[in-house]
Amino acid sequence: MKAASDRLHGMSPEMPSTPSSLTDKVRTFALDGATAAAFLRGTCVFISETGTALFPDADRTVALHDGVVLCAAGDGQRLVTGGDDGKVMEMLASGEAKTIATQNGRWIDRIALGPDGAVAYSAGKTAFLVPAKGEVRSFAAPSTVGGLAFAPKGLRVAVAHYGGVSLWYPNAVDVKPEVLEWKGSHLGVTYSPDGRFIITTMQEPSLHGWRLSDGAHMRMTGYPARVKSFEFTHDGKWLASSGSTEVVLWPFATKDGPIGKQPSMQAPSTSGGRVTVVACHPKDPVMACGYDDGMVLMVRLT
Repeated sequence: MKAASDRLHGMSPEMPSTPSSLTDKVRTFALDGATAAAFLRGTCVFISETGTALFPDADRTVALHDGVVLCAAGDGQRLVTGGDDGKVMEMLASGEAKTIATQNGRWIDRIALGPDGAVAYSAGKTAFLVPAKGEVRSFAAPSTVGGLAFAPKGLRVAVAHYGGVSLWYPNAVDVKPEVLEWKGSHLGVTYSPDGRFIITTMQEPSLHGWRLSDGAHMRMTGYPARVKSFEFTHDGKWLASSGSTEVVLWPFATKDGPIGKQPSMQAPSTSGGRVTVVACHPKDPVMACGYDDGMVLMVRLT
């Protein structure tokens, strides 16, 4: 009778009396400050500030830099890091690592990964493109490079700097980069997944964007703090961003993007902590967000 009653109420008679908790699946380990976390072919890896990659599942480490890691980017197949030792390192899920570029006496400030194994990185005012095959290209920006991003299609690199963004075609040596102008210091930069928009984080607490079809400007303001993390959702309909006590999501589903629209707010902090980092799932409407008080949430977007 009890088993029949359980089935009547949608319960399995084998269901445990104590529900499973995510905390039962959490593993802690010591790390000298983390600058990046990524999955490489399903393998979790952390990059410490001291230049070491840690694979918790295998209890092993890989030395990458003789100094501090300043930037990192991953695409699921490889993780590329830049350090104050002037090296750009590429590491695979196996732990195999190699040096793909060296700038003696300079810091590697920014890194972006492109199609067919291409890597873009910057040192000071100069952006470099390292293709999987062929000659290394460089571009002298008008000021220190604040951010790098590859276009979704084709070999075009957005280079953020003071005063705007330069659209650089590394393979078109004789083509002058197109400049998207807007006063101020532009830091992080990203393309929308469909390639219709470019968005930058600013030194002040705001985002700025351009619609590439006509150069229309998009100002996204109202943040209480500077935006340090932003990412498009898997379908490109929303741009999630940090900088507030909840995740700020700007709409990009229509041809006008966020022009004339208000953002949606998700995952409010219960303690008043500010969102410091966001990460969107590559296939599903799910977002993870971290706060300056140590809280981490996973949110399903509806």
